[in-house]
Amino acid sequence: MTFDFDAPLERAGTWSTRWERYAGRDVIPLWVADSDFRAPPCVLEALEKRTKHGVFGYTIAPQELREAIVERLARLYRWRVDPSWIVFLPGVVPGLHLAARKLLPPDGHALIPTPVYQHFKRAVELAPRAYTDLPLVLQHGRWVFDETAIKRSIQRNTKLFFLCNPQNPGGTVFTRNELERIAGLTQDMVIVSDEIHCELVLDADKRHVPIASLAPDISRRTVTLMSPNKAFNFPAAGCAWAIIEDSNLRRIFSGDLNAHVLPSPSVFGYVAALAAYRGGDPWLAAQIDYLRANRDFLISNLVLPMAHVEATYLAWIDCSGLKAKDAYELFLRHGVALSPGLQFGDARFVRLNFGTQRARLGEALERMKAAINTP
Repeated sequence: MTFDFDAPLERAGTWSTRWERYAGRDVIPLWVADSDFRAPPCVLEALEKRTKHGVFGYTIAPQELREAIVERLARLYRWRVDPSWIVFLPGVVPGLHLAARKLLPPDGHALIPTPVYQHFKRAVELAPRAYTDLPLVLQHGRWVFDETAIKRSIQRNTKLFFLCNPQNPGGTVFTRNELERIAGLTQDMVIVSDEIHCELVLDADKRHVPIASLAPDISRRTVTLMSPNKAFNFPAAGCAWAIIEDSNLRRIFSGDLNAHVLPSPSVFGYVAALAAYRGGDPWLAAQIDYLRANRDFLISNLVLPMAHVEATYLAWIDCSGLKAKDAYELFLRHGVALSPGLQFGDARFVRLNFGTQRARLGEALERMKAAINTP
């Protein structure tokens, strides 16, 4: 089966967060991290079948999905998990906020990489809890941790280490050796690892490694947040989970869920996730090929520096050489909406979502060139 990712797709009028913000304006929105591709046919067929049933009552987490997750983790990462370790969530973001509130005591302290997806910091700020930024450094075209900064930032009350792997917005896929060193430096902390982009690795020679899969002692102090929402593009359906081996850690983390403070995933989220894992791999492989070509197209046509994107469909673009003080506003004035770098911790950058049709990406790049060349 072939999949046409170049096919034009109209998202205006579909209540899309990304598209509705600039409705009625000549703006190409390449900001929020969802793609402009239809979900896999197997997912659409499963949702249609469930819709035809016509009853959408309260829904329990299907055992078949637990088993599919266990099988997939073993097959892709040689990571053996027990179905009981899985705690279902409506999304990864609630998992970040739960971790900050439940796993970090009021007088505790967290370490958070920067730049990073904004909800890492929002989670601890809203909890509220103390934290220290860990600035990532650019080495050989990859955003990586500064181990000296980690050592220097650890305090007596540092209890939580947040990890984003693959890294958003930098696009780094951390190696096994890098993860082992991180684990060694954080041995007295709980690790909260957001791995939502783990199936969007673009480089054929790179492999995602769940940090919890490294060793039993690391697994027992790790909360791994995962979801098929990004890879198979159905974030509005809402299905995610935390994998937590330690029963006490799992009990503390999921207490609010048992009290129904957070909603469970919708029936459509369960259906979409199961269908994606059962039959979506050919579509996913084709999408990765397309995204890899989009990334290479971006590199060839972008006149600004950016790190090599090993995973995700997000480019972290360095605008520090521009005369304009606000690159986000500059590009918006020329009809391209990106994510402002300040949102992720560095105002010198913008983040571009290249998970779109190549013709649209090409038009956006032409507008960005015009913006840069404007006196």
